[in-house]
Amino acid sequence: MKINALVAQQATQPLAVGQVELRELQPDDVKIAIIYCGVCHSDLHMARNEWGVSRYPLVPGHEIVGRVEAAGANVTRFNAGDIVGVGVMVDSCGQCRFCQQQEEQYCEAGFTPTYNGTDKYTGSTTFGGYAQHVIADQHFVVSIPQNLDLKAVAPLLCAGVTVWSPLRHYQVQPGHKVGVIGLGGLGHMAVKLASALGAEVTLFTTSPEKGADARRLGASHVVVSRDDQQMAACQASLDIILDCVAAPHDLDPYLATLKTNGQLVLVGIPDRPHPSPNVTPMVFRRLSISGTSIGSIRETQEMLDFCGQHNITSDVEMIAGEEIESAFARMLQGDVKYRFVIDMEKTCW
Repeated sequence: MKINALVAQQATQPLAVGQVELRELQPDDVKIAIIYCGVCHSDLHMARNEWGVSRYPLVPGHEIVGRVEAAGANVTRFNAGDIVGVGVMVDSCGQCRFCQQQEEQYCEAGFTPTYNGTDKYTGSTTFGGYAQHVIADQHFVVSIPQNLDLKAVAPLLCAGVTVWSPLRHYQVQPGHKVGVIGLGGLGHMAVKLASALGAEVTLFTTSPEKGADARRLGASHVVVSRDDQQMAACQASLDIILDCVAAPHDLDPYLATLKTNGQLVLVGIPDRPHPSPNVTPMVFRRLSISGTSIGSIRETQEMLDFCGQHNITSDVEMIAGEEIESAFARMLQGDVKYRFVIDMEKTCW
């Protein structure tokens, strides 16, 4: 089945409208007509092959909101017309210990990514949400709360669950003090979700002008990370920090703001490694640096339900598909508050 999509033909070419082939509907599949798709920084990395793993033609997009158009014979959870979401995964082995304990993002065989993966039925490349349709196994499709603004839900499918997963894993709750580094697509969701969980949130930023917006989103404190006095004032004060910056930077100043037993969790993925931290304070105060990969399907649904209860969505700027390259350029400059979302129904195919 051929569909229209925004296609990268190679790393040096801009995305352009083209056609790709989707597999035929399988018994456990859901076919979704895409309404909105968020623009993740990793989409740009993949389109430009900055991680060295891209396969062309490539169709990015893994923050998908759409309407069920058809369902396979075994599908029991969804019906035509349902509004649903698809995130970073569309399949996994289903057999390993992580799949069995509903942590598919750590599948030992490797989950099938929404795009640039290998379809287990056809052996062909999977294509993402910068397109008219997507097909996914029903287990990897989630329900969208009806009270939420759909266009602002799309980034929850990646940015939202990426920060939700460590907040839940480390059991953040009222009374905890949470730091967030960077007020971008990930960071603004971390501030919203952590504060909604009852935590006291401190935003670290290099841009003082972001302070007012950070407080609007739920931050109690804003620290300009280039200001030594401000950094010194919050030393040994935080239980956990979510590092949402997708560029290499010195981790040591942030480790100093953690309490004994504190966690620095890396959720942003830089294109080059961070400088190695000083391990001495980590040893003497039992600090930890960890990472986390997106979130499971169970966590994604849990996060969406939580957002429905608290009326939480992303702050978005809408574009049509033909504006994607200018959106990429602005995203590199940090010129978006806080996530671009493509309106597929306004895209000229």
